Amino acid sequence: MAEITVELIKTLRDKTNAGMMDCKAALAEAGGDLEEAETILRKKGIADADKKAGRAAKEGVVASRISDDGKTGILVEVNCETDFVAKNENFTSFVNEILDHVESSTSVDSLEALLAQDFSGDASTLDEFIKAKIGELGENMGLSRFAKYELGGDGVEASYIHMQGRVGVLTEVQCGSAATTSNEAFQTFVKDLTLHIAASQPICVDRDGVPADLVEKEKEIFRDQMKDKPAEIIEKIIDGKMGKFFSTNCLLEQAFIKDGDKSIKDLVAEVSQETGDEITISRFERYGLGELVEEA
Repeated sequence: MAEITVELIKTLRDKTNAGMMDCKAALAEAGGDLEEAETILRKKGIADADKKAGRAAKEGVVASRISDDGKTGILVEVNCETDFVAKNENFTSFVNEILDHVESSTSVDSLEALLAQDFSGDASTLDEFIKAKIGELGENMGLSRFAKYELGGDGVEASYIHMQGRVGVLTEVQCGSAATTSNEAFQTFVKDLTLHIAASQPICVDRDGVPADLVEKEKEIFRDQMKDKPAEIIEKIIDGKMGKFFSTNCLLEQAFIKDGDKSIKDLVAEVSQETGDEITISRFERYGLGELVEEA
């Protein structure tokens, strides 16, 4: 068995960020074999992660990344248990490693598929990497959701992070000419748009994007509220109430936060005229930290 020296323990600690006593115990179990000790610590981290999985992870950050050419955008929510850990440099590094993985990964259509992908670090999958980090930092943590937009034509992906990572927005704005993306009016519009989405919390771009079951649910609520009214006028009233619902929840129909006299649709028309190009808001994501935990 190789001698377990202070230097060897420190080397293992530097490679894994595990505690000194954990490193010493792993080296002893591995007979001084550094590589085997790393594996032991990784397995211990996964085991610890399974024990911590039931603990609520409501803190963390929403983080984003836009590629240098503006054609790829990423938004993630990474959770932990306490605000203290969320501000820790190790946690920040952990979030950046997840962003690195999403950026370099092939497109997937679910969180489950992303977690099952091979990870470029020491773990065999992204899921195992996260579990090993749980053992290292001592809190339940996880990637709760992600979005990756890749723009094929002209336009930009843009993001905005608010309140030190408690709210994040990713949006895709398309245009007809690459030159438009350098136009000051276009750039101001895109920036204002991300701020608006963060503040106004739309659920979709336009009426076509509202799930049919949500529309029917709203109508049923209105019908129940008016059940004592004559049947012949209920549907007319519902049409009016649904108009208000759409103007509250559909991005293009919302009143612009910087000028309530115009809608986002009006703003799109203005910037289209100013740039001489057709501007389209194609999609967006808005994450509020801990929303999924609260819903569950």
